[in-house]
Amino acid sequence: MKVGICDALAKESFEVLRSRGIEVLDLSSIPKDELINHVAELDAIIVRSATKVRREMIDAAKNLKVIGRAGVGLDNIDVEYAKSKGIKVLNTPGATSISVAELTIGLILAVMRKIAYADREMRKGAWPKKKCKGIEMYGKTLGVIGIGRIGREVVKRARAFGMRVIYYDVFKLSDEQARELGVEFRELDSLLAESDVVSLHVPLLPETKHLINKERLEKMKDGAILINAARGGIVDEEALYDALKSGKLYGAALDVYEHEPLKESKLFELDNVVLTPHIGAQAKEGQARAGIEIAEKVADALLS
Repeated sequence: MKVGICDALAKESFEVLRSRGIEVLDLSSIPKDELINHVAELDAIIVRSATKVRREMIDAAKNLKVIGRAGVGLDNIDVEYAKSKGIKVLNTPGATSISVAELTIGLILAVMRKIAYADREMRKGAWPKKKCKGIEMYGKTLGVIGIGRIGREVVKRARAFGMRVIYYDVFKLSDEQARELGVEFRELDSLLAESDVVSLHVPLLPETKHLINKERLEKMKDGAILINAARGGIVDEEALYDALKSGKLYGAALDVYEHEPLKESKLFELDNVVLTPHIGAQAKEGQARAGIEIAEKVADALLS
């Protein structure tokens, strides 16, 4: 059996596969547009978010039995086409939940306490103390849109900061689950109107494309904060720019974008937005968990 690892993974993932007698090819340094020329003999492909596994690559991989995604989202894989060819598609939905949740809390703090702005100004030789009066997390209402694995980890940490938490999801928690987690359900528009901070934790689907658009930004509380560490495309970035520029929102933080890598954006002009380069899962521990877990899943699928 041959497995091609197309994006950088923790070394432990290679060891897991080799310990099961599987040959591992490290393809992570090959340009993405050339990968298709290296997959013909592979029984499995493992990717993170950078490699796109579309029809052309699937067709070129004549022996392909399994596609593994070290992470949560599957939007970089043509899942339906793969399944139509009898190919299993596996992922690691829980492996990086803590990593993403911790970044989310960090982004909330960075916006509320103007940490990124203060750092930039200090490096220019300024002392912007008077411009850096922030706000506390304590006592504020956090609205979590999407109460899956990551959303729940965010809730736990936000409550430790003394935040009140409400949530919206198309799948409601049971009353017992909600009590245990310490959250209250709201319809989407009510959540937007009530929340001091809105944090997004939903996948990018046709129904969530531009979920946060001009109309919904207008429904948010004046002076609220928007956080997106989920998927680019959930937020209409043009409408967000307008809401930040006008002062409708106190601030925002984005870790994901409609077009990545983000090279040009009007958001760069603003001091009340924090931008990070899709690093939600980029924690050593989370990456190790994701790599080991997907290697084990792929090995089990190939050898079963």
